[in-house]
Amino acid sequence: MRFLLSPRVRDALRASTAVARPLFPAICLGPFCAAQAYGQAADTLPAVIVEAPPPGAFLPASTAAVSGAQARGAELWTSDSASLIRDLPGGAAWGAGGVSSLPSVNGMGADRVQTSINGMIFAPACPNQMNPPLSFVNPAMLSGARVYTGSAPVSVGGDFTGARIDAKVAPPVFAQGDAVAAAGEVSGFIRSNGLAYGVNMNTTVANYDTSLAFTGGWARAGDYTAGDGTKIKSTLYNVQNYALSLARKVQDGVFSLQIGGQAIPYQGFVNQYMDMTNNHSVYLNGRYEGVFDWGALEATAFGNYIRHTMGFIYPDKTGDMPMETKSLDAGYSVKGTVSVSAQDLLRVGNELYYNQLDDWWPPVAGSMMMGPDTFQNINNGQRTRVGTFIEWERRWDAGWTTVIGGRNDVVAMNTGEVQGYDPMMYGAEAAAFNALNRARTDVNFDGSALVRFDADPGSRYELAFAHRTRSPNLYERYAWSTNAMAMKMIGWFGDGNGYVGNVGLAPEKANTVSFTAAWRDPDRGAWELRATPYYSYVEDYIDADRCALAGCVANLANNLTTTNNFVYLQFANHDASLFGVNLDGKLTVWDTSEYGQGRVRGNLSFVKGERTDGVNLYHMMPVNATLALDQTFGAWSSSLELQLVGSKTAVSQVRNELATSSYALLNFRLGYQWEALRIDFGVDNILNANYFLPLGGANLVNYTTTTMMGTSPAYGYAVAGLGRSFNGRLSVKF
Repeated sequence: MRFLLSPRVRDALRASTAVARPLFPAICLGPFCAAQAYGQAADTLPAVIVEAPPPGAFLPASTAAVSGAQARGAELWTSDSASLIRDLPGGAAWGAGGVSSLPSVNGMGADRVQTSINGMIFAPACPNQMNPPLSFVNPAMLSGARVYTGSAPVSVGGDFTGARIDAKVAPPVFAQGDAVAAAGEVSGFIRSNGLAYGVNMNTTVANYDTSLAFTGGWARAGDYTAGDGTKIKSTLYNVQNYALSLARKVQDGVFSLQIGGQAIPYQGFVNQYMDMTNNHSVYLNGRYEGVFDWGALEATAFGNYIRHTMGFIYPDKTGDMPMETKSLDAGYSVKGTVSVSAQDLLRVGNELYYNQLDDWWPPVAGSMMMGPDTFQNINNGQRTRVGTFIEWERRWDAGWTTVIGGRNDVVAMNTGEVQGYDPMMYGAEAAAFNALNRARTDVNFDGSALVRFDADPGSRYELAFAHRTRSPNLYERYAWSTNAMAMKMIGWFGDGNGYVGNVGLAPEKANTVSFTAAWRDPDRGAWELRATPYYSYVEDYIDADRCALAGCVANLANNLTTTNNFVYLQFANHDASLFGVNLDGKLTVWDTSEYGQGRVRGNLSFVKGERTDGVNLYHMMPVNATLALDQTFGAWSSSLELQLVGSKTAVSQVRNELATSSYALLNFRLGYQWEALRIDFGVDNILNANYFLPLGGANLVNYTTTTMMGTSPAYGYAVAGLGRSFNGRLSVKF
């Protein structure tokens, strides 16, 4: 039996990788849209077009996107790719290192937001998650990224409850005709605050059926200064990322092979007890994308190796305590889209992701506390996930579309026996952990349903529901020691608290419903408006409780009751709920030959999260909004942006989370394009406001207290944000 694609379905499949305009993701069709979606502006690669066939994914109305042009331009003010999520509806970022923040969407962050880079998924390779996936990509390397919320269809992926980020790096491009075409861009930037500077390069050489591309960059920065003149210690970094891609057309598709990696010699973390003193990685990724008479096929296979070291960066942190990690990720994904009829598409897929992790702390010569043996934190930890899904999309008529699907993910986890620095201090606890049956297998079932109604060319309404499941990571289940020092080494929350794992953790299960209403000017595109309220009820949400184990109480006698100190916690399941609303839109204010085009854009996000026992969820971004006026006039472009963030008072009681005050930031950017040369200038935080980051965690470096045992971080100090910075960027296309 052979299925033939109708013209409508085939055109939709070929254009479906287009990252849409912000409000109507599925409307943006055609090669120019596809090129812009991957960051290839029409004038960026002369005589070169994007040819890679897409897999035919469905884009919900709540999907948000970062274009390649936006990502490249962002290097003017940031080297942290995850920070780009802040500009999207419901987006935020947990504070960490200068290039290693953790993305958050609609109140769910860290592992609840799954990140894919060209189909690759990297598991946490550090007990502090200092090397999250987006840290392996400089902003200028991104050719586009989509953010799917928790109510997205099951074909988007499994093993997450909050959101999925699909980032693209160096997609295949080919020349028209027989001639060989070469194009690219080289850029450099400098920022006054922290004296940050760096360079980036993107280049492609291609003919009609073969493409070779390189993208990479280097960035370096010192400690930054807050608005009141305080130097925020341990915020320096040095990062290098790169990727080399080779692609070739093969009959009805494109096969590509990419090798890439990272080198970070150092990166400070103001909200952690440790710093990153080395991080090297290398990956190999093979992809195939094809469109056939019967539908579309997408396949990915990859391997990734990470070698990571934590220590102290002098002089802000002193001492000697090496912590080593090595991690291996490998997997594959196969997705097919079959045209069953002119109105029906069937999507099926299977995927496997494997992670092997070793986390050990070598003994320190001459130390009575850290020796004579190696501390084994995670010994041959393994996590394997096998997922399968099926999904049916039907277009009933010109207005109504439904998408229904189900998936199953089986997650198998285990780890080897462990030991502490010495048997006297750690022996009993290590023996108890080793005696446990540590193997766990979670059989998770997810489902999704979506109904879309396009009332007319200018309005869209979409109701979506999804049941999603996430199994714990290796640290949440297998971090084993309640020793005070060991517990403080565990945790990616930046709160100064110590954590211990829980072998008995259950997977968390999120039931999310959202409604999106979007309107636009269908004739001139002069305005757009979108509103998305949502609600999630999460069973067995993986949070934390005050640790009542003997070791924890020995660390701090009032650990169960104190409200003004760092505490010791154990991962635990709790039912919880989150609800909120996202608004975004744009409006063309003027469009004349005399003054060019002026456009107002803005967004507003609100979220609240709480456990059923009344405890607030951690790191809930307070109400925030962005309002900007953008102007283009000939070769000139400018933007004046106002960021408003409300006070954070709903803090996690169990973690003694710090409250923060409201603040406003004013930013300005100006650019000029002269043939192949572009110059950009910007001022961030024009008024040099002094403010504290709502998701920045605790400052563990600038403020200390002295006791009989020596100095230690003082409780009660949040991390201040960046003061005024003058930024410049120069780029040349060729």
